[in-house]
Amino acid sequence: MKRMIWMFIVNLIHVPRVLYQLLTRAAHPERYTEEERYAVIHEIAERGIKGGRVDVVSSGVENLPKEGGYILYPNHQGLFDVMVLIDLHQKPVTAVLKKELVNIPLLKQIIICLDALALDRSDARQGLKVVLQVAEDVKKGKKYIIFAEGTRSRNGNHLLDFKGGSFKSATKAKCPIVPVALIDSYKPFDTGSLARVTVQAHFLDPIPYEEYKDMKTPQIAEMVKSRIEEKIAACGGV
Repeated sequence: MKRMIWMFIVNLIHVPRVLYQLLTRAAHPERYTEEERYAVIHEIAERGIKGGRVDVVSSGVENLPKEGGYILYPNHQGLFDVMVLIDLHQKPVTAVLKKELVNIPLLKQIIICLDALALDRSDARQGLKVVLQVAEDVKKGKKYIIFAEGTRSRNGNHLLDFKGGSFKSATKAKCPIVPVALIDSYKPFDTGSLARVTVQAHFLDPIPYEEYKDMKTPQIAEMVKSRIEEKIAACGGV
């Protein structure tokens, strides 16, 4: 919370303009292009990181597929994860988020501008609708972020098990899967400190559909998790 407040204070001069843009685009998203709505969220992420005393070290952004849709599958450490991924992702990208976030002021407007999908983890039928919606969107070229752990790990850079069901959208869309290794992404918001921190985000080689098409979703989940764990270990995260 301290760092969030600090981000706000440091960027105070920009707050009225950015807040106006966010609220107007969220109130009437149909009046703005996907790129126009995303530009506001991208600026919020970029200014927040720079003003929040966070250094981001990244790799592999150049390996993201140049055409068509795909799904990013990062490990999940906390609220900062989406911020850093949006900051590094120049083209519009959206996410599947838990429904509890939908009605939080300002976050609600951000979700609308991203055209993100809310997942009710207690409703299997609604979950299937989200899976199918993501698949259809990706077929049309959209990019998604899905946290396959289902909830954030509260054990530093150690991962929880990846849920096989999280990969159903990818198998239905027959799209590239992009594993993302996040290291120390929990530190900005979860340590209660304002000390400068470094977060790493590594986009691993995309996994084409041909590589995983004959695998069951739990096998895909284990493969993606293993690749992320190997990258975290190689970068000294564990």
